[in-house]
Amino acid sequence: MLKNKILLFIFALIPVWVSAQTLASYRNVVKDGYNFWIYTPADYDSTQHNKPYLLFLHGHSLCGNDLSRVRRYGCLDALSLGRDIDAVIIAPQNPGGAWNAQKLLNVVNWAEEHFAGDTNRFYVLGLSLGGFGTFEFVGTYPEKVAAAMALCGGSNLKSHCGLNTVPLYILHGTADRAVPISRSQEVVNAMAECGDTSLLRFGKLPGQSHSALAKIFYIKETYQWLFSHSKTDSPRKVNKDITIDVNAMSEAYQNIDRNAIKLKIVNGMTGTVEEPVVTTESKNSNDNTSSASVHIVKKGDTLYAIARKYHTTVDKLCKINHIKETGILQLGQKIKVK
Repeated sequence: MLKNKILLFIFALIPVWVSAQTLASYRNVVKDGYNFWIYTPADYDSTQHNKPYLLFLHGHSLCGNDLSRVRRYGCLDALSLGRDIDAVIIAPQNPGGAWNAQKLLNVVNWAEEHFAGDTNRFYVLGLSLGGFGTFEFVGTYPEKVAAAMALCGGSNLKSHCGLNTVPLYILHGTADRAVPISRSQEVVNAMAECGDTSLLRFGKLPGQSHSALAKIFYIKETYQWLFSHSKTDSPRKVNKDITIDVNAMSEAYQNIDRNAIKLKIVNGMTGTVEEPVVTTESKNSNDNTSSASVHIVKKGDTLYAIARKYHTTVDKLCKINHIKETGILQLGQKIKVK
């Protein structure tokens, strides 16, 4: 009897192998780590090591202990809107505070152990607090990373020299009032002090606010640029053919096949379906609120999420509501969207 109980316990710790386009949640799985999501593409094969890994690090507004928040914007939300991201995506949730490189590594190591992929094609992408986390992880473990993209972030690293060994695309809006562009410039300067910065690209996006850079998660160029690099490149080089600029960002929600994604949401440890299969077609057809002129703030809402829902921009919302981009939304608050 005891032997059977032990076996059942062991089997319970083995993640359910998922197929199709599946988003699986994992809670309290990695000691000294984070709760996280794992996305696997439709043609994912657990016996093959041909898919890249992508670590997505969210910003401050998605911190907490509710994993569903991590789907409000970024890579996971881009998937739900029809953006094809052909990678095993690792999307942890930060409960609060700065991202911890060691905890992230613990999650990454677990994911690589349980989900087959190409470790020579491991990428990191983060915005705001996630941009800080990107610098922290890449600077601490540069040997893990094929390429990285840090959006409107900054760094508290003691040494930035490790960043010089990885193809790195830093992007920041010149009108960012939440995290000024000077924070990215500080990283660039610190890297220059270390020596050769030939693997660095620094994009200054004119007139772009802090939240505007979230559009970068939704454009194909982001993933094309990241996935064009490999640790096997000899010598290591940075892709300068693909440029992410304001024009590319303006097409964030265009050229997306909104009927392509059928996303299955499951509990990764039990296989229990947490949500029915979500298709972008049904999601959009059931959403009749996009024609509304006023949005009532609900728990977890952000200005960016509201702007995306009503096909507008954060800057426009701030102007017509006479509020600041960095202001705190209140439950029940009415936000004019037109």
